[in-house]
Amino acid sequence: QRVVVQPGVINNWVTQAVSGAGFYYAPDPSSQIICSIGGNVAENSGGVHCLKYGVTTNHILGLKIVTPDGDIVDIGGNIPEMPGYDLTGLFVGSEGTLGIATEITLRILKTPESICVLLADFTNLESAGSAVSDIISSGIIPGGMEIMDNLSINAVEDVVKIGLYPRDAGAILLVELDGLQVEVDTNKQRVSEICINNGARNITTASNAEDRLKIWKGRKAAFAAAGHVSPDYYVQDGVIPRTKMAYVLKEIEALGEKYGYRIANVFHAGDGNLHPLILYDNSVLGALETVEEIGGEILKICVEVGGSLSGEHGIGADKKCYMPQMFNEVDLETMQWVRTVFNPQGLANPGKMLPTPRTCGESAKLQNIKQFEGAEVF
Repeated sequence: QRVVVQPGVINNWVTQAVSGAGFYYAPDPSSQIICSIGGNVAENSGGVHCLKYGVTTNHILGLKIVTPDGDIVDIGGNIPEMPGYDLTGLFVGSEGTLGIATEITLRILKTPESICVLLADFTNLESAGSAVSDIISSGIIPGGMEIMDNLSINAVEDVVKIGLYPRDAGAILLVELDGLQVEVDTNKQRVSEICINNGARNITTASNAEDRLKIWKGRKAAFAAAGHVSPDYYVQDGVIPRTKMAYVLKEIEALGEKYGYRIANVFHAGDGNLHPLILYDNSVLGALETVEEIGGEILKICVEVGGSLSGEHGIGADKKCYMPQMFNEVDLETMQWVRTVFNPQGLANPGKMLPTPRTCGESAKLQNIKQFEGAEVF
């Protein structure tokens, strides 16, 4: 139940290669037909099925890495719980700052006996969000649970034309249930009742592979569809507690009205991973700067309600100035110490993830964070 790949292998190729034997690779970002396993490792990517099956780090058994000083090192292994430090877990999601992965051992899963997808449409986002909370609190853990708002629904129907998403819906909720046949049948009924109790107007179900793929096709194409309704868009990636979903979505809507930009919401509702798409025209002078400011405001809201700066897109250069919103000086200094152990000269993806006073314009409170140049190795 494992497969060894190089980092350039495309995510979806893995499932295609093993599906004939009845297996699949669970982490499935919406970009899975173009994103690489190496990139997934760097960002610790998630996807539709991360609610039940976890993100990339939960499916990496081992790595062959090249360290910044040129050593080739094997970390992890085939034993689920290796003794000592979890170096594999440390490396996954480090955004290339600890070295380069050249070989990756993936865990693959057996295809479930039964799979069913439900599509429920609601008059507003808040009702769809309430249904998500009620489904989880009932003890049901779907394989995936996604929400799309009206702007996203119409963008997808304009471009993909699947004919399944009601254009007048305020939001749709996609719920995938998998497992034993009796389990799926029981949970399908319970989820349907919960959605109806939260105001769902209609519920469509699909059990055969062709119909399921058709329902998911729109969700997978949502980002691409946004590119057809706006010259440019800026994708943010924050995480919030499910109980704060209605509040945060209202705040995002208010930000759009305040700045005069349309914001489409497509997100992994089950684990509170938001992907607001801010639509804009980059040819308009100052538009990008304004949109980046809106993105920053969204991240601050996410942190304020107990969430985080990223679910799967990483920190990189774009979000590093917001790290002090979530972590204190000691946290950030500790992270820097870890990085200098692997990468003392800052050769691997320099200038990413951790804020610096020089580049972020931070005050003296961050001056004690050690920079790469001449940094002491702990």
